[in-house]
Amino acid sequence: MPQSRTIPALLREQAQVHGHREALVAGDCRLTYTQLREQVLLTARALSALGVRRGDPVAILMGNRAEWVLSFLAVQQLGAVSVGLNTWATARELEFALAHAEISCLIAVDGFRRSDYRGLLADMSPRASRLPHLRRIVWLAADPAHSLELDTACGEIGWDDFMAGAQTVAQAVVEAAAEQAQPDDVGMLLYTSGSTATPKGILLQHGHWITNSFHIGERQHVTCQDRLWLAVSLFWSFGCVNALPNILTHGACVVLQEHFDPGQALMLMEQERCSIIYATPNMVQAMLEHPQRLQRDLSTLRSGATIGTPEQIAQVLELGVSQICNIYGLSETYGNCAVTDAAEPVEVRLQSVGQPLPGVSARICDMETGQLLPAGQVGEIRIKGPLFLSYFKEPEKTRQSYDAEGYFCTGDLGLLDEQGRLYYRGRLKEMVKSGGINIAPAEVEEVLMRHPAVQSAYVIGVPHPTLDEALVAVVIARAGAQAQADELKTYCQRELAAYKVPSRFHFTTVDRLPLTTTGKLQKMKLHTLLD
Repeated sequence: MPQSRTIPALLREQAQVHGHREALVAGDCRLTYTQLREQVLLTARALSALGVRRGDPVAILMGNRAEWVLSFLAVQQLGAVSVGLNTWATARELEFALAHAEISCLIAVDGFRRSDYRGLLADMSPRASRLPHLRRIVWLAADPAHSLELDTACGEIGWDDFMAGAQTVAQAVVEAAAEQAQPDDVGMLLYTSGSTATPKGILLQHGHWITNSFHIGERQHVTCQDRLWLAVSLFWSFGCVNALPNILTHGACVVLQEHFDPGQALMLMEQERCSIIYATPNMVQAMLEHPQRLQRDLSTLRSGATIGTPEQIAQVLELGVSQICNIYGLSETYGNCAVTDAAEPVEVRLQSVGQPLPGVSARICDMETGQLLPAGQVGEIRIKGPLFLSYFKEPEKTRQSYDAEGYFCTGDLGLLDEQGRLYYRGRLKEMVKSGGINIAPAEVEEVLMRHPAVQSAYVIGVPHPTLDEALVAVVIARAGAQAQADELKTYCQRELAAYKVPSRFHFTTVDRLPLTTTGKLQKMKLHTLLD
C-alpha cells in the first residue's frame, strides 16, 4: 500500500515510484505518472489564480475526459472540495446541487451528448440570487473547432485562458497548499441520484479514499501492469471513489471512454490491451450483443468489478473477464465495503458479494428490532469501518443513519454465511409484506432469471384487499424466446415456497422501464407499467 494518506501526497509518491509508467489515456491525451502530476500542478495553479482556496467547493461537469481527472486532482492539491455533477441531470437537479453545495467555481464542458450546459446555466437567472456563490465558470468546448463566446462580466472564461492564468501563480504556492492537507480533510462532495426526494450530499475524506480503494484493488489482484477500461461516469462514486483511486494507488493506467458506446468500448479494450473493467450489466449485455465483439481481441481482459444477478455476472465471464469480482457498497462506504476475491471459485463470485474489506465490519440485523441475526438469516446490512464523514448540511439525517453501536444502517437486505461472506438480497424499502410475511423480491427475481426464456425480472408488491400486498413480476423475455405466464408460474411453484410465487406476470421491454438520470431502475415506479 502507498505510504501517502492525502491525495496530493499520493500523486507525488506515485510519480516518484511509477514516474515512467502510463497513468492516463483519454482520446489523444496520454500521460505518465510524472506528466500527470505536472499537469495537475499546472491546473492547480490555474485554479489558484481564479481565487480557489482551501475548503472551497469546485464543481466538475463533463464526461470522462482528461480534464475531469486533472481538475479533480488539482482541486485536492489546493485542499479544496471537488463536487462531481451528474451529466444526466436536469436543470432543476443541477441548480439544486450548485446551490446546495455553494459552488464558487464550475469547470464544465459546454455540451455533452444531448445536454446544452451553457443553455441550462443561462436559464438560471437571475444567477446572483439563485446561485449567489458562483463566481467563476471555466468552459471547455466539446468541439475543439467551436469557438465559445464568453460572458466575462458573469465570470466566464475559456479553458485555454484558464490554463494561461497558471503562469501568474508560482508552483511553490500550490505545493505549500498540498502540505496543509490532512487524511481527515474532506476531499469530495458527492450527490446521490435520489429519484423521489432531493439528493443527499455525501462528504468523503482523503485517507479513506486511498486506503479503501487500495483494498478493493487487492481483491481484484490489480498490479502496476494493469490497464483499466473506464466508461462508468467519473461523477458516480463507482468511478471517482472506486475505479480511479483503485488504479492510482496501484500505479496502473486508466483508459477513459468519454461516454459508453459498445463498439468503441470493444475497440478501446483491444487497442489499449485493457485487463481490468468496471461495468454495469447493461453495458456488458450491449457489448456481448455487438456485431463486432467476435472480431475484437479481448484476450487481455482478466479482472474488475461488476454488480447484478448471478446470470448478469455470468455474462461478464462470457465477455472474457474470467476473474471478475462481485461487489457491494454505497457512496457512504467509499464505493465498496465488500468484494469477492478474484481467485475465488466462479460459483462463489456469482452468488456472493464477498468478504468485508480489511477494516470493515458487517452485521445483519432484524429489520424491525435491530437485533443481531445469526448466519444464514436475511436482515438489514449494517456496516462499520471507513465511512462517509456526514451528509452535508443534514446532521439529523446523519445521526439517524447509525444505530446505537455505531453501525451504518444501509437500508439493504442481505445475509452472512458461516464463512463471513456477504450476500445481497435487495433494498429494505423494496421488501414486500404479503399475508403478514416479509418477502425479499431479489430471491424471487433470481429464480425467475434462471428460466431460459427470461432476460430480466423485477418483483414488486401491489395493494391487495386481504394479503396487504400481492407479488407481481415484471418480466423482459430473452430475444426470440416466448415467455408464458402459466409456464413461469409453474416454474416458480417448483422452486419457491407458495407465498413467494408471483400472482401475476407482466411482460414488457427494456425501453419502457422507468430509469433515473444515471440509468438506474426506479423500482418503486414499476407499478405504472401495470396500469
